[in-house]
Amino acid sequence: MINEAKKYQAFYTKSTLIVDYMVDKLLLKPADKIFEPCGGDGVFVEAILEENEFANIDICELNPDAVKILQGKFSTFQNVTIRECDTLLDNNLSFNSNFGGVYDKIIANPPYGAWQDVKKRAILKKMYSELYAKESYALFLFRCIELLKDGGILSFIIPDTFLNLHMHKAIRKHILTKTKIVELALFPSSFFPGVNFGYANLSIITLQKTSNPRECLSNSFNVLTSFTEVDQLASISKEELKVYLFSQKEIFSNPDHAFLISDNLSVADAINNAPLKIGDIANCVTGFYSGDDKTFLQVNSPDLKNGKNYNLVNTNKINRDYKKLSTILDGIEGDKHFLPIVKGGNTKYLKPEGWFMNWSKEAVSHYKKDKKARFQNPHYYFKFGVGVPMISSSSITASLIENKLFDQSIVGIFPKDENLTYYLLAFFNSPTCNKLIRTINPSANNPANYIKKIPFIAPTDEQKNLINLTVQNILESISTQGHYDEGIETILNKIIEQIYGF
Repeated sequence: MINEAKKYQAFYTKSTLIVDYMVDKLLLKPADKIFEPCGGDGVFVEAILEENEFANIDICELNPDAVKILQGKFSTFQNVTIRECDTLLDNNLSFNSNFGGVYDKIIANPPYGAWQDVKKRAILKKMYSELYAKESYALFLFRCIELLKDGGILSFIIPDTFLNLHMHKAIRKHILTKTKIVELALFPSSFFPGVNFGYANLSIITLQKTSNPRECLSNSFNVLTSFTEVDQLASISKEELKVYLFSQKEIFSNPDHAFLISDNLSVADAINNAPLKIGDIANCVTGFYSGDDKTFLQVNSPDLKNGKNYNLVNTNKINRDYKKLSTILDGIEGDKHFLPIVKGGNTKYLKPEGWFMNWSKEAVSHYKKDKKARFQNPHYYFKFGVGVPMISSSSITASLIENKLFDQSIVGIFPKDENLTYYLLAFFNSPTCNKLIRTINPSANNPANYIKKIPFIAPTDEQKNLINLTVQNILESISTQGHYDEGIETILNKIIEQIYGF
């Protein structure tokens, strides 16, 4: 049984300043027909009625308990209609959207990632075939844009993931070609105290429906960022905030129509115009998972971070000659069948050995058959390359994969020209790379598909030789002393900054 919170994913808007900002953006008029597609506890409707008690408002709400609250608040208002219905599936709304929309204004804080049963998900996939049907807020946004009259205005609170993620390419295209963006405010989810969204940042997007795609693309709009407190929504100060001006045509021409928001124009320019991407010069793949690490994975020390619940490996069972084995992907015979594996964690350049995977013939046979295991991209196991953790902290990091196994928390980057390995190792540890990946994908995730999009600029022979020598010195220092002189790394960062022209 799905609990109510997971089913509806309703996070109510408790901030008066956020509500006032959004209602103000609607530019309400006395004759407006207004829609609230997920009424919740009615805070938006209350704010609208305070401004115009005769406003013509339709409310839809799926949760029967919330419907009772809404009826209790608004049953005396003849101009407010409340229906218990599913905005995404309701036939009356479908009829209205087919006729060019019926509403002048729409306002909502729609559900984020609401759970759908299998039957409903199948219907949604059919109705919204181009959209990512598992993310409910994108479906609400699409549906409500269709319900707007031409010239009508919508204001929504939604996660900022629609700005960049692959799965939201279709909704970005719909926004850019069917609406004019009035304003986009990006702020931390901490503005909603006591609520865990599972999203680091939220946005308030205000749109105006426009039937002419050419008009849409010629529109320019402001993106407001760097909010430190919710009060800044009440009086927008360009001195306190970072304000970016974009044209929709500019956004539309970006790869996947992504919103590339950066302080440095040359960063977005490099992403859009570099003739080569990392995906052109290297294979970027995710690694191995046993399906049951507690059984198959062992550690060399009980003090290893996150390793206390794992068995200690018998050092006599560690195989150091596995690189010579032509049948390594079928497993190893005999007692010496534990191999080192590179796991996640934000360690630069070289990770110390700590984790060892059971690579016996029996274990490998199990990995290949077990549904929970991921014996994926095996042709890249035990190769020489660069490993980037899928999840990073404030900055992306990379370490060497020295012909070892690497697990699924790592994206393995294997240049087609192996001579570029040290250059890529330095690049993926640099602030330059961090600027690029965080513009492409502002979240802390570094999936292979986003890494492939990072622009690649080749160094000159002189630059590459200096980088190779410096990286070798760093690797040697880590191997012999356990650390390296960070001043040397500064040299690498400056060279890479020059190569990319930042």
